[in-house]
Amino acid sequence: MAAVADPCMHFHRIHGTNVRLDESGTQASRVESFANGVCFSRDPLEPATIFLVEIEEKELGWCGHMRIGLTSLDPRKLEFVPEYSLPDLVNLGNSWVFAITRNHNKVATDEEDPNLASSPSFSPMEAYLQIGECKIPKDKLVGRSRPGRYSHILDELFKSNILPATARRSRVGVLYTINSAGVGDMHIVINGEDMGPCARGIPTNQPLYAVVDVFASTKSVRIIQVEYGFPSLQTLCRQVIQKHIINRLAIDWLKLPELLKDYCKYE
Repeated sequence: MAAVADPCMHFHRIHGTNVRLDESGTQASRVESFANGVCFSRDPLEPATIFLVEIEEKELGWCGHMRIGLTSLDPRKLEFVPEYSLPDLVNLGNSWVFAITRNHNKVATDEEDPNLASSPSFSPMEAYLQIGECKIPKDKLVGRSRPGRYSHILDELFKSNILPATARRSRVGVLYTINSAGVGDMHIVINGEDMGPCARGIPTNQPLYAVVDVFASTKSVRIIQVEYGFPSLQTLCRQVIQKHIINRLAIDWLKLPELLKDYCKYE
């Protein structure tokens, strides 16, 4: 019987020298210094499929934040992983990387006013974010606070998209769509908002890997798995449970398996 392909996203076993992956291959942490934190997706990305990470830990004292993007360089064929994604990896060619900053991440197109580039456009009334043929559930794109006394207040701040893009629990993703000319446009998504086509004209006749640089003040990131189409039974259970509680701390009082409790609290 043929093996079933794993639909989940993982980090590649090849990465910067200061990166450590957890056993699942979905969390990447920089264990020392501020550089050598370049990571790749284990598998090439399909068009209109997002590679989404959540910032789990920050480290004070460094200037700069995570970078994210795409590369057509096969990690297995690199002689060494560059110290930085910008400019080192980009200088190798066929790589497109975007630096995440506290503000002004949005790319203004020809039709847009650049003075409005940093204005949030998140609307909790919209269930999906549509980018070309890519339709992503917004509940996955927006982070949630860890359970605590003020969780319900903090979660509203996340939904309002008024926290800095570099804050803990921010979710940052990269994807590409194929335009009418047959080439790719790279989009960065931050907390449910499309930052626009950050790179255009990307050749799509070869595999494209996601790049995540766990750089400077960004200490650790975790991959968020995104479901497309109909939600799973587990997701539907989570939504029903969350709908009927006031504070996620109350989940601990429910007679549920611990794994399901964690899923309800943290996702």
